[in-house]
Amino acid sequence: MNKLKIYQYLIPLGLCLAMVGCKTPAIAPTKANAPVPESYVSSKDTNNIATTPWNTFFKDKNLADLIDAALKNNQELLITLQEIEIAKNDIRLRKGALLPSVGLRAGASVEKVGTYTSQGAGDASAEITPGNRVPESLKDFNLLAYANWEVDIWKKLRNSKKAAVSRYLSTIEGKNFVVTNLVSEVANSYYELLSLDNQLDIVRQNIQLQQNALEIVKIQKDAARATELAVQKFQAEVLSSQSMEYDILQSIKETENRINFLLGRYPQEIKREKTSFLNLVPATVNTGIPSQLLANRPDIKQAELELTAAKLDVKVARAEFYPSLGISSTLGLQAFKPSYLFTLPESLLYSLAGDLAGPLINRNAIKAEFNKANARQLQALYNYERTILNAYLEVSTQLAKISNLNNSYTLKTKQVDALNKSIEFSNDLFKSARVDYFEVLMTQRDALQTKLELMDIKKEQLNAVVRAYRNLGGGWK
Repeated sequence: MNKLKIYQYLIPLGLCLAMVGCKTPAIAPTKANAPVPESYVSSKDTNNIATTPWNTFFKDKNLADLIDAALKNNQELLITLQEIEIAKNDIRLRKGALLPSVGLRAGASVEKVGTYTSQGAGDASAEITPGNRVPESLKDFNLLAYANWEVDIWKKLRNSKKAAVSRYLSTIEGKNFVVTNLVSEVANSYYELLSLDNQLDIVRQNIQLQQNALEIVKIQKDAARATELAVQKFQAEVLSSQSMEYDILQSIKETENRINFLLGRYPQEIKREKTSFLNLVPATVNTGIPSQLLANRPDIKQAELELTAAKLDVKVARAEFYPSLGISSTLGLQAFKPSYLFTLPESLLYSLAGDLAGPLINRNAIKAEFNKANARQLQALYNYERTILNAYLEVSTQLAKISNLNNSYTLKTKQVDALNKSIEFSNDLFKSARVDYFEVLMTQRDALQTKLELMDIKKEQLNAVVRAYRNLGGGWK
């Protein structure tokens, strides 16, 4: 008899174990292929500006105050912080699945079955005590506790929790990536604003210079030494510069509003030092070695954590092919009269059950879910490789840009000096009628354009250093 009972348990268990032995789909390889180069240039110096905190990297107090305000009030950053909270609660959800679920239940019901049924006929002949038949309308009252628990024999639930933890850490790196981009965007907009301020000063100075030349040509016309054509040409040049002044004023307003948006506030004037823009010296860029990008760039760490989570998702999906072990139990009180509910042990109710269940036939849905997880894992791998490649190329591009801008700035400065001298010479020669008015106009126009270009190059120099700082992974610490 005991052997028979043992066989009753072994037969279903053997069937389940046979299912475990069934072949499951293979997991795709997820090893990154191309390693990063050993250096950006010939130097292999490990000093890296990415380790410098942003409030040390940016020396301008006004800029530092703007960045600090942006980090407190920027809406995109606040949205990202809520993503972290969502991921944190997902960990709690996955962690809770590892533990038994316990609940309480109280209920009441009434049931009347037909007399000419197997149950009705049995009830009509049954007696609890002599002379007391079971009531026709049978009530049922119960008060019980119940528990259910899935035993994590294949680590499905634990891997699911680990995947949630990886995604939580990924959201933190996502937040850091938003921070480093926010710091860079505020700094770039600030330097653009300083450049526009100085361009506005240059245009206003040029307007004054052109108006002086216009007065001279009017005097020369009165003295019959110039024509009305010259007067109108100078007048048109003044009007063109005045129109440019309003274009720059509009750009200043737009840039201020862009900074205010990044700071999460309504329009107000941006506090800044408007003078000595050309005297600003870009910070020295120490790039370190490319392998440091893996530790410093938040987007690379985020992609790596997403890859880790995707790998765990595949393991979770694969575990669905195996049988699951569930345990359930109930303990409580049950009776058809409230007065009997607490009569012990007659009203006592308890149960304990375990079941081992797994897919045997038609596993297409499980296979489809596994294949989806496998495909997402490969997506995460390719994204990780792409993120590393993009990071290296961004740094390489900015290093080349910094070098070329430095050379361009040197040459453009010499060009501005030469044109400033040519303006003085052309004005003197024009007063003595030794050059045509057209040469004066062209000289002034070339000088204005070159000075504006010099401001642009200075802005691009400063912004290139900021972008290099961001591309190396600086700004979020």
